[in-house]
Amino acid sequence: MAFRPIIIKLIQPKPMRKSKFRKLRLQLLSLFLFITMVFPSKAQDSSYVLSPADFLNIVRTFHPVIKQADITVEKARAGITIARGEFDPYFYLNSDQKTFDGKNYFRYTNPELKIPTWYGIEVKAGLENNGGDFLNSEVTPGKTSYAGISVPLAKNLVMDKRRAALRQAGIFKNQSMAERDILINDILLDAYYAYWNWVQASWNYEVITNTVKVNETRFRLVKMAFQLGDRPAIDTTEALAQLEAFRFMESESKLRLNNSALELSNFLWKENNEYYELPALTVSSIRPEKSIATLAEIPDLMSMLETIPASHPKLRFYNFKLSGLEVDRKLKFQELLPTVNLRTNILNKGYNVLSNIQKNAFYENNNKFGIEVGIPLRFSKGRGEYKMAKLKIKETNLEVAMLKQQLINKTKFYFNELTGLQQQVKQYESVYNNYQLLLKGEELKFRSGESSLFLLNNRENKVLETSLKLNELKIKFLKSQASLQWAAGLLK
Repeated sequence: MAFRPIIIKLIQPKPMRKSKFRKLRLQLLSLFLFITMVFPSKAQDSSYVLSPADFLNIVRTFHPVIKQADITVEKARAGITIARGEFDPYFYLNSDQKTFDGKNYFRYTNPELKIPTWYGIEVKAGLENNGGDFLNSEVTPGKTSYAGISVPLAKNLVMDKRRAALRQAGIFKNQSMAERDILINDILLDAYYAYWNWVQASWNYEVITNTVKVNETRFRLVKMAFQLGDRPAIDTTEALAQLEAFRFMESESKLRLNNSALELSNFLWKENNEYYELPALTVSSIRPEKSIATLAEIPDLMSMLETIPASHPKLRFYNFKLSGLEVDRKLKFQELLPTVNLRTNILNKGYNVLSNIQKNAFYENNNKFGIEVGIPLRFSKGRGEYKMAKLKIKETNLEVAMLKQQLINKTKFYFNELTGLQQQVKQYESVYNNYQLLLKGEELKFRSGESSLFLLNNRENKVLETSLKLNELKIKFLKSQASLQWAAGLLK
């Protein structure tokens, strides 16, 4: 066929010219290729460096969800103030009068001060100025004063709704603080994962970009060697195919890097609640060439397990919940008691009731005494509510026991994963170093003409594969370390 000689001519190497200049030129080109392969160029330093500590400080300080959690705590503090309002002294003024058809039927004026106290006792004092032609027979005409006290003798003596509300408000404040710590613990884990995903994407992009640069140089040198007659035409095709494959990987890696940067930016906010997008030139302070020993330390498992029952925010949340349920149980118990309220007042003509108190006139005739007694005949409501309160406590205790064991097992799980990944990274670092040595050896053989571009490319592909796998293992190790801290409730 007519086209066969042309194809043969394209794939056959040109006859080598034996000039010393050509040999020296090929040696220099091969040496340059060797240096490029063994010492790949590093990415240029960026103007922006984002360390894990700086990133987490930004999240803790400015993230809207954490600010919302702080607002929840402030709302709980406001709830305490509201509950304390039930113990504020109250001033009342009751003034009423009636005139009709030229007659003054009645005129009542009664300013009164009531002071509730912690143990259900209520103290009150007041003045009265009553007059008219048709006063109620129970009302004393003229100016009088009184000071009295109301004491519950059974129900509401140990606990009442006001005291329960105040105690529960204080417990809710502590519970909301624990809930805030739970939220911070969870969101910081998500932030850690986003950060390490971004770091892995940047590491991979750097590795692939350097590999592309090496292959661009190799393709130019192989093409030049072909033009000089030192390499067959098929080598240029193979070098170009390898280069194009790496360029495709580079575009994919760039896409992953851009998307991971956007995910990372979800956690970056400014002080005025404005979204902050990560600058394109930002790099991490963690470098891929760092050994696993310098990346992170393995914490002591036993010390972490000992801190879980007392300090884990989820367990603290449930402990405060139990405290609130215990207050509710004490309040419900009051429904099993009869109502016995004692009320007594010291009375005085005029506005100086203190004179009767000073004269010990309480046992004289100037007093008002009353008692209120109420007893449910079956106590059905009290028995039912008290039983319900105890069942809620029992149910919550079961939840706490189960949650505690789950947290301990999660901590052990991530600790085992962390130690296992530490060994895997160390082993794979050795694998990567060995493949690097094989690549360097293959490059030396290629320079001396004892190897082919096919074998060199295979060695390089294996180095690239192990490099990306090593990056993945290191990131898994760092994620596992964050997960271990999260499981122990230490991400605060």
